[in-house]
Amino acid sequence: MVRIVAAVAAFVAIFALAGMWYVSRGNGDGDQFSQCRQGQVAGGTSAIGGPFELVNGAGETVTDKDVLTEPSLVYFGYTFCPDVCPLDNTRNAEAVDILEADGKIVTPVFITIDPERDTPEVMSDYSGYLHERMIGLTGSPEQVKAASQAYRTYYKKQPAEDGDEEFYLVDHSTFTYLTLPEHGFVEYFRRDVSPEKMAETVACFVDNM
Repeated sequence: MVRIVAAVAAFVAIFALAGMWYVSRGNGDGDQFSQCRQGQVAGGTSAIGGPFELVNGAGETVTDKDVLTEPSLVYFGYTFCPDVCPLDNTRNAEAVDILEADGKIVTPVFITIDPERDTPEVMSDYSGYLHERMIGLTGSPEQVKAASQAYRTYYKKQPAEDGDEEFYLVDHSTFTYLTLPEHGFVEYFRRDVSPEKMAETVACFVDNM
């Protein structure tokens, strides 16, 4: 009887250890960043991001290979945005400062979806005000549309108010995208994520590069 109980106990222990190994192995699924991810991305991370060609604040044509050379937080918005964009970009800048204090350099990138008003000079002034290392990008309507489609973002220009063509709003999505060199897009952040939580998550990805 004692032998049977001992054998059963040993079997249970071996089964439990095997189960733990399988779960830990299965959760990784070959993903070096599995412990950092906050959720799943429909279609996988490879479905978001990719090559783009835009214009920087100096009026120079640049590509994703020129801009995304470090871990980067990419946000699509516009400078005339009355509330959402300033708050989101400020949150991103605060997260970047938290990371820098921890020895991790992350670049904030702001891509306009309103190239009619957001000239290279406007983007340079606006992004420079928000953070000294923020890269502001604009381009032709076609270039901006292509970049937006690569990141699966949404935007739509609204009718001008009171017939004044200079005063209009642009509806747009508000995700921030984390990209890493050699990996591309790896994570996105919603508006309700705090600078501290964003910095914590980004740090996890950077540490596991």
